[in-house]
Amino acid sequence: MQTQILSALRHTSAGKVAEDILRRCVHCGFCNATCPTYQLLGDENDGPRGRIYLIKQLMEGNLENTPESGRKTLQHLDRCLLCRSCETTCPSGVEYGKLLDIGRHLAEEHVGRDRADSTLRKRLRTFLPKTNLFSLGLTLGRTFKPLLPEKLASKITAPRPAGDWPKARHNRWILVLEGCVQPALSPDINAATARVLDKLGISLVVAPKAGCCGAVSQHLGAPDDALEYMKRNIDAWWPYLSKQGGGVEAIVTTASGCGVMVKEYAHHLRHDPEYGIKAERISNLCKDIAEIIAKENYQQLAPTQATKVAWHPPCTLQHGQKIRGVVENILTDCGYVLVPVADEHLCCGSAGTYSILQPELSQQLRRNKLANLTANAPEAIVTANIGCQTHLQEGSDLPVMHWIHLLDKSG
Repeated sequence: MQTQILSALRHTSAGKVAEDILRRCVHCGFCNATCPTYQLLGDENDGPRGRIYLIKQLMEGNLENTPESGRKTLQHLDRCLLCRSCETTCPSGVEYGKLLDIGRHLAEEHVGRDRADSTLRKRLRTFLPKTNLFSLGLTLGRTFKPLLPEKLASKITAPRPAGDWPKARHNRWILVLEGCVQPALSPDINAATARVLDKLGISLVVAPKAGCCGAVSQHLGAPDDALEYMKRNIDAWWPYLSKQGGGVEAIVTTASGCGVMVKEYAHHLRHDPEYGIKAERISNLCKDIAEIIAKENYQQLAPTQATKVAWHPPCTLQHGQKIRGVVENILTDCGYVLVPVADEHLCCGSAGTYSILQPELSQQLRRNKLANLTANAPEAIVTANIGCQTHLQEGSDLPVMHWIHLLDKSG
């Protein structure tokens, strides 16, 4: 695709990245075939190819300079789930996710948001990444749940006890990112991971000063805030990478949404003179928990009785991290029966804060996803991301859990 990006943008870091990505696009439209919002709405501007054109026009200064045109452009960009299914489909390697972040941020600056939308996004950026604040809010929500509106009350989950976390006693150590909302919503996930790894001869440890990966801020139009979260995590993890600090093998994530973000620290901090090299090492060390377990003797964790489960691969795992078939192989090798699920590549509608900002589309996607997940009568639904887990459970009577619990229970 030929580009004529405005000179004021072309020589910026974001402009160079965007121009490179835009020029890879060959207009083929394969991306629309696997785009969840295009499937629902049938509007070219609500598919990746159309959004790419909108971003191109925006960067070339060719959009109609009217408030209505600007609002429509931002609306189409906001409707994107950032699931990256289009990246998996694209034969030209277009890094659509990076382009959308740039385009959406530029559109916000160009168009602006109304007060209600801007306020909501600012509150989400303030509330969600701060674990203590989110935990306090969740505790209050659970206490006063009967008094809350039904839509809000339905999003408040019951407490999940973490259970025992084995003491570090092995020669092999791995760091785990606790994240921001997961410690409050489901502390049992990382505790179960610690127990599973302990059985495999690996100790799981936490760097106390690490926290939100930065994804919430990055995708809500606050890239500078996101960089600060990234730098804080790097500072927290860095002492553990030396032999004196334990010489950890990897930094593991149990939420695939966090995993894809940490693996891209090297990209986001590539021009930072202090953190660029460190970020590259961190990104290389980051592994999803499935990548770790797949290399161990996990068959010893096989259950005594087979269970039928439906596997939902989060978009951030299959499209973001490009990890496909790994969890499926682990569970199958351990004796679990994975029921067939149609349209596995499509998003469940969670997508970070999407379920809050785009509730109607999100709920429609969830209904479609749950219909496919439950079609072959599984006993449970398993996934690999806290956002998907919480979102699906809100609409399902079947238990929805992180897949690591299956190995923890079977031990």
